[in-house]
Amino acid sequence: MQKERPFVMSIAGFDTSGGAGVLADIKTFEQLKVQGLAVCTAMTLQTESEFYTLQWQPIDEILSAINVLMKKYKVEAVKIGVVKNAEFLDQITKKIKSINPEVKIVWDPVLKSTSEFSFFDLNTISNVKNVLQKIDLVTPNYNEYNVLKEHLFEPSENGCSVLIKGGHREDKIGTDILWENGKEISIKSNNTTSVFYPKHGSGCVLSSSIASHLAKGENLQNACRKGKQYIEKFLTSNQMLLGFHS
Repeated sequence: MQKERPFVMSIAGFDTSGGAGVLADIKTFEQLKVQGLAVCTAMTLQTESEFYTLQWQPIDEILSAINVLMKKYKVEAVKIGVVKNAEFLDQITKKIKSINPEVKIVWDPVLKSTSEFSFFDLNTISNVKNVLQKIDLVTPNYNEYNVLKEHLFEPSENGCSVLIKGGHREDKIGTDILWENGKEISIKSNNTTSVFYPKHGSGCVLSSSIASHLAKGENLQNACRKGKQYIEKFLTSNQMLLGFHS
């Protein structure tokens, strides 16, 4: 078994366009020189601009896959993407921590797709509060953060760290806010001259990038800063909705 690269696992949906979900995560893992593993939570039919169908994978199959991979490979970090509801998220995090209590978990709370298709069952969102104790970082965009804040937490009172992405906010656009141990840390854009183009799956790429850097031993703040550097290259890679990894 190879020992040159740490193992990182993506637990997310399959996107036929390759722009989001496990395919985007695996591309990111490869570029950042970590060994990527993947567990599929949902099969989707979509392009970068349109969403057609969704089929959730049975939770027992998801848990079985996690069990097989984590007992075979020493997984250092896990990125969780699209999940059906709070119960799915709870069972997934419990399974991960039961095998390796030290593993880092990053949850990208995908509530809707870029094309406004709803994923997460918001009727269960209040039940997420207890799950957050098993998660190291949540990476909502500004709109998702406002939904989570309404139902769950103020960042300074939350058990896990929160990275609020700045791409959707009108003030301080492009500035991410990291709440860690009750402290607010601003992570500003590294590139003030280039134009950033919207990209399908940018949240997936950022969260998997952060998970990669955590697996390589970076602390949370440095992992978020390096993740931002990666996503900014992705956002400036071309003018289309499907970005290039570099």
